[in-house]
Amino acid sequence: MVLYIIDHPYHYEAENLCRVFYPFDKVTVQHEFMPSDENRTVYTAEENGEYIVRIEDADGKTERKAKVDAETEYGMVSLLFDAFCAHTGKMPRWGMLTGIHPIKLLRQLTEQHGEAEAARLFREKYFVSNEKTALAVRTLRAQKPITDKVRENDYSLYISVPFCPTRCAYCSFVSQSVEKAKKQIPEYHRLLLEELKETAKVADALGLNLRAVYVGGGTPTTFSAEQLSEMIRVVKDSFDMSQCEELTVEAGRPDTIDRAKLDALLKSGVSRISINPQTLQDNVLENIGRRHTAQQTVDAFHLAREAGFTNINMDLIVGLPGDTYETFCDTIEKVIALDPENVTVHALALKRSSFITQSGEINKAHADAALADRMMAYAEKRLTERGLEPYYLYRQSRMAGNLENTGWAKPGTECAYNIFTMDETETVLACGAGGVTKLKNPYSEDLSRIFNFKYSYEYISRYPEILERKEGIAKQYEQFRKRLH
Repeated sequence: MVLYIIDHPYHYEAENLCRVFYPFDKVTVQHEFMPSDENRTVYTAEENGEYIVRIEDADGKTERKAKVDAETEYGMVSLLFDAFCAHTGKMPRWGMLTGIHPIKLLRQLTEQHGEAEAARLFREKYFVSNEKTALAVRTLRAQKPITDKVRENDYSLYISVPFCPTRCAYCSFVSQSVEKAKKQIPEYHRLLLEELKETAKVADALGLNLRAVYVGGGTPTTFSAEQLSEMIRVVKDSFDMSQCEELTVEAGRPDTIDRAKLDALLKSGVSRISINPQTLQDNVLENIGRRHTAQQTVDAFHLAREAGFTNINMDLIVGLPGDTYETFCDTIEKVIALDPENVTVHALALKRSSFITQSGEINKAHADAALADRMMAYAEKRLTERGLEPYYLYRQSRMAGNLENTGWAKPGTECAYNIFTMDETETVLACGAGGVTKLKNPYSEDLSRIFNFKYSYEYISRYPEILERKEGIAKQYEQFRKRLH
């Protein structure tokens, strides 16, 4: 597909809409019109006070025009959305919303207009379906008691452990398999602890209040029990934990979990863990490159309960290769039978660097949006019946069925970190390879980012530069506070 962007600045929005309607097309952007032999072209331009949109392919030609109005971005994007709907006969469930954070948008609209009007705007201005609007409203209501407590100097801490037993076929994270990176782990662990200590000094000097700690990856339980204990000890010794309400560790892969690690985590004060099956179908696990069985996931869950964990999350994915509606529903029922406090349901997003995408393997749920939608609807129905509420939600490009990722929780067991990072409510200081520090201006919606190196070998070889970048945190907060005063 060739996307022409002529004399208007809405490149990002137009390209994302192309991916909503044609998730498998490679989009080539051109800023000058030249005839193309591509089988699909999308022309968007501002000419003589009008927006012009034209879609041409083997199915025909669809054209729309409209005068430029005060809401220039909305005018162009809505015109393109209308043209795509007419050309394809499709009406995406999230309408013309393409951003990662729809709940953040709903929160802003609610603060301005009230809940009822915000919901109406979702439905009538952004063309979000009644079902997804209702899901968004439920999510905002569930997270409001937590976001209402955020103060201007609050922050969360993210710790990255970028190693996994194997790399899943759908994965695009910067994690590396232990088979290839095992020798790096001791040095990575040592430097990570140093970075944590330095980050604590910066946070203390700025007078920041730590609300939540989240250890993710990768699979943090690729660390040994001793390494996990030492990491959490350093966190507790270095940071002021007096106002920290939760400490989450992604145990993730059941083939990395044993009683010694669970005991070490619980003894260290970890309050929440994730045991992520993604599916409880052995053939689907094999398809995605996981070297464990569904029974191992069940056994790991029971082991965590025996160890004493009372807040456990389980991740599931809609749209995995080889999964059917019936087998997905079977997975949901098996997870419900385990009775976890949290269940996170993801729609599989096809990323360029994943094995699935690179191999050209397109699974049925991506080709059949209705199938993915049925799977997600079943999960929503059954989790609601079990008393769980949606408490955070985000979206990605090229998702199965153009759907969403939603975290569900029993009331009182919500993971505040997930809300803070997805709603961009407060600062997140990140340590480790692939970590992204997000500095939230407490006086506005502005957010700035400081990136760590993506890969563990870069993190190790260029570690002094990581510490230099930490200086940017204090400088940015100085700017935030100058704007206030």
